[in-house]
Amino acid sequence: MPGLSLIALKDGFIPRGRGALKTALPILLSSAFLFSFISISCCQALLFLSFLVWLAGLVRREWKWTVPGFFRPLAVYAALSLLAAFLSVNPEMSLKDSKDLLLFLVIPLIAAGLSTGADIGLAARAILVSGTASSLFSLGYFALKAAPGERISGFVGHYMTQGGLLLLFGALAVSVLLFWKSRERFIWGAAFILSTVALALTYTRSAWVGLAVVLAFLLFLYKPKALILLPILAALAFAISPSTLRYRVRSIFNPDAYSNRLRIEYFKAGVKIIKDFPLHGTGPDTVDLVFQDPKYGLSEDAKKNVHLHHNLTQIAAERGIPALFAWLLFMGWSLASCLRLLKDKRAPVYPYAAAAAASILAMFVAGLFEFNFGDSEVVTLFLALLTLPFAGRPFPANAGSDRVGR
Repeated sequence: MPGLSLIALKDGFIPRGRGALKTALPILLSSAFLFSFISISCCQALLFLSFLVWLAGLVRREWKWTVPGFFRPLAVYAALSLLAAFLSVNPEMSLKDSKDLLLFLVIPLIAAGLSTGADIGLAARAILVSGTASSLFSLGYFALKAAPGERISGFVGHYMTQGGLLLLFGALAVSVLLFWKSRERFIWGAAFILSTVALALTYTRSAWVGLAVVLAFLLFLYKPKALILLPILAALAFAISPSTLRYRVRSIFNPDAYSNRLRIEYFKAGVKIIKDFPLHGTGPDTVDLVFQDPKYGLSEDAKKNVHLHHNLTQIAAERGIPALFAWLLFMGWSLASCLRLLKDKRAPVYPYAAAAAASILAMFVAGLFEFNFGDSEVVTLFLALLTLPFAGRPFPANAGSDRVGR
């Protein structure tokens, strides 16, 4: 490109002199992802600064409003969520919870801000550093301070949030390991091993199931015959695991296990709540207030929790059936968009598209046992991974076929 001095990188380039805003936004976004496993406050503060820079760029016409097509049903979901908040059984609580809808702006921020392959690579490496640091912290805590059978968390402070984050990290790490062509992929492979051990120590079964789906999907993309490795590796991991972990694995298939019985209770109660509030739900973050009513049949132990441990029933119960349909359309549209990018294995976008598709499957499957779409840390990382393959001009033309405003 005439008149520009380029810094060559393995996966793209950064043009010098492209303007302060276009330089600042990818740095701020990558800095936010650097804290994605470490501090949600720092991550969100940096995302807010990113938003201000993005907004300034829109005003100055340094970039256009541009989002992948799957942002449309997500915007509908957000609008229906706000409507549910105004019609809530506790509007004040629901409107306060609705601030998390602003996290959906991660999609246009990344779509506009990561304009080169180097920008995208920088963001991915920030996630690598953050995920690896969190895994090492968890493993260090396990080695030095953990009590026998204790569920290990990370910097984020809750083992289920840590499980959800490490699940998504695994989707990205394995995609890079299998589909990048540089030696750097082995660093990602080592990070994946660390994160998998840390994930095991969270004892989060929904994330374990999600990781199995991720590995099956990515191995199928890589070499379908490699799927034979999955049961072998699972059996080996089970054999060398401590007894407490093996017990936890076996409990997945035991309907009489304590947490399984509670999830059955939550599902039945959720169906009853949906029947009572079909159009707009009870309001965001209010299901736990409503299911205290004895008519929903929850035990005293079940009433102590704050959600229904299931994305589908939770969304429908607190936001209504139309919002659930919008969310399902968003997930289906996102997956279809990613699958279209997987037609050419030679494309630079391929590893990110594979990671995004695997993340969608992981979120959906794990969300059958946990309300992971209500966890702001997990949602932020999920939307970031989902949008990465749709950002960046170095990608081929078909990568832009699902965009709006280009």
